[in-house]
Amino acid sequence: MGQASCKGLYQSLFDYKTEKYVIAKNKKVGLLYRLLQVSILTYLVVWVFLVKKSYQDTDTSLQSSIITKVKGVIFTNTSELGERLWDVADYVIPPQGENVFFVITNLVVTPNQRQETCAENESIPDAVCSEDSDCPPGEPVVTGNGVRTGRCLRAENMQRGTCEIFAWCPVETRSRPEKPLLGKAEDFTIYIKNFIRFPKFNFSKTNVLDTKDRAYLRSCRFGPKDPYCPIFRLGSVVSWTGSDFQEIALQGGVIGIQIEWDCDLDKAPSECNPRYYFSRLDRRFPGNSVSSGYNFRFAKYYRDEAGVEFRTLIKAYGIRFDVLVNGRAGKFNIIPTIINVGSGVALMGVGSFFCDLILIYFIKKSHFYRNKKFEEVRVPNYLLCAPHHPHAGLATQGMER
Repeated sequence: MGQASCKGLYQSLFDYKTEKYVIAKNKKVGLLYRLLQVSILTYLVVWVFLVKKSYQDTDTSLQSSIITKVKGVIFTNTSELGERLWDVADYVIPPQGENVFFVITNLVVTPNQRQETCAENESIPDAVCSEDSDCPPGEPVVTGNGVRTGRCLRAENMQRGTCEIFAWCPVETRSRPEKPLLGKAEDFTIYIKNFIRFPKFNFSKTNVLDTKDRAYLRSCRFGPKDPYCPIFRLGSVVSWTGSDFQEIALQGGVIGIQIEWDCDLDKAPSECNPRYYFSRLDRRFPGNSVSSGYNFRFAKYYRDEAGVEFRTLIKAYGIRFDVLVNGRAGKFNIIPTIINVGSGVALMGVGSFFCDLILIYFIKKSHFYRNKKFEEVRVPNYLLCAPHHPHAGLATQGMER
């Protein structure tokens, strides 16, 4: 009997078992169940498949290249520089046309500097002195322009002066002009050419209209009616960030130009279009804060007929542009489709589980539904394949006798 019982248990491993369903005639629970099903189905169809497009395989490893050019000329006439024409070689840094470039809009110029001794700038606290001992020779001036020589230079009848330094003299003394030197630069144009490639799908595209008309780039301007024109007016770019051009031209700033590619490769390639976003990246402080703006210094060097080296020091204020590119591409693939459909089917079971809890534990007749849902079966001892079989026990006793 015991061996037969174990054989039956072994054979039962290959049986197919199906669930027993109990139909509960409860309108409230039934309505809740249908609402949960509709909600889950709507979530899967609308959000998962239509919005997120989870039936697609995606590629976010975007390969991108940026080429930039600025065009425009300005004529200025100042006491420091005289009459001068500014073109792209004068006001764009660096000239190679990278994804980060700087357009000069304001200047502080200190011409004809040479390495010699002179008085340090009076506005530097570490350079103030009363006697020569306050200027130890060979010590650099903190946040200053040179190295102390050991002399304290004082005007007549003045108790305090500034240390003499060895530096590029005369030192920079002028403050920022009240009006931007290149205030009319808002009419300059920026050419931004972007090549992109999604390696997984071997898909490439550019943000420039595919045309053989050579005059197109000379006349077009970027706008809602012409999204494939890569020519941007400088003043318009600044205004799209919510900034005033004259304010940012005076003290400088940083502007981000973001190009975003969101390509559905199940559609035609012409449907994959770039979208542009413009933002002010540097923090703007209220009023004329010392932390506002963006500037840096550079110099132009030359020698006179005697071979003495001179330089013109330029403190440049202007607008730095950071061109940022990101994107993703998607294309139908059976694997993510099956995975998301399977997840949706499994999610449907959550509705059944939730309604079972309500039906069995939270309604008035829960005990009645619980008894219909679950059946308790007691297994007789003789059906178990173990020494507990009564005849197995008798046989053992007989052998002992």
